[in-house]
Amino acid sequence: MKQLFDIASAECSKMVTKKYSTSFSLGIKFLSKDIHAPIYGIYGFVRFADEIVDSFHGYDKVKLLERFRNDTVLAIKEKISLNPVLNSFQKVVHDYDIEWHLIDTFLKSMEMDLEKKNYDADNYKNYILGSAEVVGLMCLRVFVKGDKQFYEKLKPFAMSLGAAFQKVNFLRDAKADFELLGRVYFPNIDLNSFDSTGKKNIEIDIEKDFTHALSGIKQLPTESQMGVYLAYYYYRCLFNKIKAVPPHKILSERIRIPNAQKFGLMFQCVIRHRLNML
Repeated sequence: MKQLFDIASAECSKMVTKKYSTSFSLGIKFLSKDIHAPIYGIYGFVRFADEIVDSFHGYDKVKLLERFRNDTVLAIKEKISLNPVLNSFQKVVHDYDIEWHLIDTFLKSMEMDLEKKNYDADNYKNYILGSAEVVGLMCLRVFVKGDKQFYEKLKPFAMSLGAAFQKVNFLRDAKADFELLGRVYFPNIDLNSFDSTGKKNIEIDIEKDFTHALSGIKQLPTESQMGVYLAYYYYRCLFNKIKAVPPHKILSERIRIPNAQKFGLMFQCVIRHRLNML
């Protein structure tokens, strides 16, 4: 039965999410159970594409990403794929009417990572849009369950949240991106002379995204609000930790929150949510 294959595919996407991201896995647990599978499906898809450009060194990344794009198109067109992660994703696309232009924009941002090492302002903006903002919009499609008017209302906030997450990731991963992949995402920033002024300007920009995003989180349906707020709260705490360290430390180590502390943040978040302290 195809239904059994779909269930197995969804389990594969769930496994991918848990292997790659403790924080997002925790956030998904606090979503309504009926939207766990579609969010796992979205994450599995974007994670695999990201792995091609970031991790598959020694392989032909251009060919692999092109094949992944073509397989994605076929999976959506035929409503099935023997790649379980793509099979899971195509089901989400059809169930929640996710537009192709969101998927295409995301894949184009992954293609940028195959070539670009230094990003100017326009490329930076386009990369954030494709790698993060449209992923937030895919998830929003699931959260509003087909309500197009509600989707349009919350769209700008979802984009801000995705942008905030991605920019925090850029700061957290600056050392690895620069030393291992030769990438500098922030425009007009020379990491060889990264100073407090440059870091502060980036932080001000991220603060704006977080502030705007929180307004949207407060308007989310009950089924999704807690899970999204948990992801927001975790990234806000990570951002605060990054803000507290000098620029040179960002380039010498990866700032992170230990798993044990993540569970503590989870309980803090639950309490804040229940007391309506968002």
